[in-house]
Amino acid sequence: MNEIKATMAGMVFNVFVQQGASVAKGEVVVVLESMKMEIPIESDQAGIAETVHIAVGDFVNEGDVLVTIS
Repeated sequence: MNEIKATMAGMVFNVFVQQGASVAKGEVVVVLESMKMEIPIESDQAGIAETVHIAVGDFVNEGDVLVTIS
């Protein structure tokens, strides 16, 4: 399993995957908002979204797991 982690602290602005969804390598799965900037977080591998750990409006810290891909 592969974990997609937050690259910086911020608010979850948008979530583009749901549990069980197919995810392509390079696909944007989450967008974080920090200091009025939108930061897209991409998957570094193809697979299935096993667990989506966050929801829109959640605050995450750098290194927090956002999505688990199998």
